[in-house]
Amino acid sequence: MSSSSRALDHIGVMFDEPSLVADAGLLLPATLVIRLGLERLINETVSLAGRIGGAHAGRKVLTLVFAILAGASHIDQADRLCAGATRRVLPFRVMAPSTLGIFLRLFTFGHVRQLEAVTAEALRRAWGLGSGPGSKAMTIDLDSTIVPVHGYKKGGAVYGYTRHLGYHPLLATRADTGEVLHARLRKGSANTQRGAKRFVEELVARVRRCGAQGPLSLRADSGFYSSELMRTCDRLGVAYPITRRVAPRRRARGASGPGESADRAEL
Repeated sequence: MSSSSRALDHIGVMFDEPSLVADAGLLLPATLVIRLGLERLINETVSLAGRIGGAHAGRKVLTLVFAILAGASHIDQADRLCAGATRRVLPFRVMAPSTLGIFLRLFTFGHVRQLEAVTAEALRRAWGLGSGPGSKAMTIDLDSTIVPVHGYKKGGAVYGYTRHLGYHPLLATRADTGEVLHARLRKGSANTQRGAKRFVEELVARVRRCGAQGPLSLRADSGFYSSELMRTCDRLGVAYPITRRVAPRRRARGASGPGESADRAEL
């Protein structure tokens, strides 16, 4: 278990080059890592102890996260965290790409669930510092997205309805801030509704544990319209403005003129 000896609570950024843009880069996320105690949290939650390459999970996960924040698209680009004085502002030891590769190959589905527990606890801590909705109403956007990948050895990456090789994950985001509240990776050919019921159950339980005390509203498009999901929302006490698909026959009748007002009302 490691701890940081650096404090980034007070940040001053100075420059005198007129062509530069004032951007503190990784300093703000680094401050958040310290405030939330993420390295220690990961070390205590992600259990890979005793396996070769499994030690110091916190610094390895954070190296991957900060490499992504710095624009890395694959493991080798984690080296960009070693450029210039970057390592001086990071509150953890930056790990080499080869070490990260060994670490990731140890992961099972159970370890992924452990990382989900880390993100849930990190959200609880962040909201506890004042960024949560408290007793105010909160709208959550439920959506899926297509993540294209390259290479035919990616586990679970298959061709979906977009005809691109990749994944089809579920995402839940807070409407007023855009922060990701929950995510679940699925294979590329997964139907939009696949796993939505369980996902919403976990989502609502998470935000309630994190301190969301006010009314919740789940907003989704027509791909998620199902009686099962609506029954789940009713049971959990969540409002659900979900778009419903209109059958072509009914759409044609609804657009045929004033005489069809009853049909439009029915929709």
